[in-house]
Amino acid sequence: MCGIAGLFGYAASAPPVDCEELRRIRERMAARGPDGSGEWYSADRRVGLAHRRLAIIDLTDAAAQPMHDPETGNVVIFNGEIYNYRSLRRDLEARGIAFRTQSDTEVLLALYRVHGSDMLPKIRGMFAFALWDAYRQGLLLARDPFGIKPLYDADDGRTLRFASQVKALLAGGGVDTAPEPAGHVGFFLWGHVPDPFTLYRGIRALPAGTALWVAKDGRRKTLVFFDSPGSSASHRARQPRRAPPRLGSGCATPCSTRSAITWWPTSQSGCSSRREKTPPPWPLWRPRRPRARSKR
Repeated sequence: MCGIAGLFGYAASAPPVDCEELRRIRERMAARGPDGSGEWYSADRRVGLAHRRLAIIDLTDAAAQPMHDPETGNVVIFNGEIYNYRSLRRDLEARGIAFRTQSDTEVLLALYRVHGSDMLPKIRGMFAFALWDAYRQGLLLARDPFGIKPLYDADDGRTLRFASQVKALLAGGGVDTAPEPAGHVGFFLWGHVPDPFTLYRGIRALPAGTALWVAKDGRRKTLVFFDSPGSSASHRARQPRRAPPRLGSGCATPCSTRSAITWWPTSQSGCSSRREKTPPPWPLWRPRRPRARSKR
């Protein structure tokens, strides 16, 4: 469990990244990463990435984050674990790519160098990461298919802020803390706050199985790389709602990976498209109450 955070001032009127704000966000997540911390800033101070590290796979300082790709200039911060990183690494080594560490984070960087965003369906694991593409001058945020690892963002129309926890974004300041009615209603109805809502109007959760691309001019695209029946991702993509599978119908699993990657354009702020289109969850089945047996 690590903590990731970042600021991206994409608008021309956006101020340079506030280093102190980014550090406040990062340090609010110190419990997520007690083994180290790091930060990186772009030359124009429009992008800042920060990380709290919990060392699991590669314990050396070479695997510290933010991690930089010397070949492309890309920079990544990563929270989670890629379960199939060894097989992915072997495939990349067969292409002639050399590695400096034993970490899965470096495999992620190399995978993006070869495949770009098409790498996402190849990854098996639990993850949330942010990757700065130095050539395309854009930021890629992604969250694992089942939403095991959290990722929240706040966009004020000029600067995009993101972090692994809501309380970290609150610690940084600069976010709209007005209450979000949908988040409160969801909590009282179902006992949890449904994605993409939070308890705050200015903070949204990146849905599971979804990636968000933000270009330097503020243009945004949403990528749904993993979909499940009735998920908010399928609803946003305007797919017909599928009925829950019947028991014994031969359906191997209720979830499926998309065979093709599709990018869906969103509004520049990205808030309206996320706020409108979350369907209420429904149970796949309800257990029957046992009948009371009559005594004879």
